Amino acid sequence: MKLKKNDNVKVLAGKDKGKSGRILKVDRENERVVVQSVNLVKKTMKKRNQQDQGGIKEIEAPIHVSNVAYLLKNGDTTRIGMKIDENGKKVRFAKKTGEVI
Repeated sequence: MKLKKNDNVKVLAGKDKGKSGRILKVDRENERVVVQSVNLVKKTMKKRNQQDQGGIKEIEAPIHVSNVAYLLKNGDTTRIGMKIDENGKKVRFAKKTGEVI
């Protein structure tokens, strides 16, 4: 999986198709990502202490990594590749434009 936390992505499939957001969490074991304000589900939360409010809250649910694509600064989506730069360091690059991410 070549996506990382804080990458901007666009949803390609599902009920939130077309929406974009920032990755909040990456689950490499299950190949899922949590995207900010995308795939919201209602969850009942129990009151934990005196100050805490219980009730129904909306949280982001994970999405499979195949349903999101990296979003470039100009608004296009692209796949991500890996290459070794001139310093011998492994870097990510956008396959559509060739620019280093």
